[in-house]
Amino acid sequence: MRQALIIFFAAMLFTACGKVEGVVPSVPVNFRASRTDPRFTALNSVGGSVVISGYGVAGLLLYKQADGTISCYDRCSSYQPEKLCAITPDETGFTATDPCSGAKFSLSDGSPVKAPATKYLRSYLVNTTQFEIFVSN
Repeated sequence: MRQALIIFFAAMLFTACGKVEGVVPSVPVNFRASRTDPRFTALNSVGGSVVISGYGVAGLLLYKQADGTISCYDRCSSYQPEKLCAITPDETGFTATDPCSGAKFSLSDGSPVKAPATKYLRSYLVNTTQFEIFVSN
């Protein structure tokens, strides 16, 4: 049901009058997970990242910052977002790459670090408790 709603809202955004081109669409995101889930163990260390499908425009990328906080970005590249290319985290743990254009983004703040990208990745709010991770916008 969630995926159907996300697809519906994404379709509405792409067909809306007066749309802004070159911007990752804003879609509702409401993700919750247990911190003890084994799929999230990478977030126990700095530079660890986890990819989550089915949320946002092209999925979510959770990243553990140097200060211990967790950031979340939409995996949809900000370079030609209409192509819906999903970024993938690099082995270095500090950047993510758009496989369609070769653009790279810093995972510390979502900024573009390699052309042709010039815009930041779309970020989402992350709240954590001792037991859960909440991502929303």
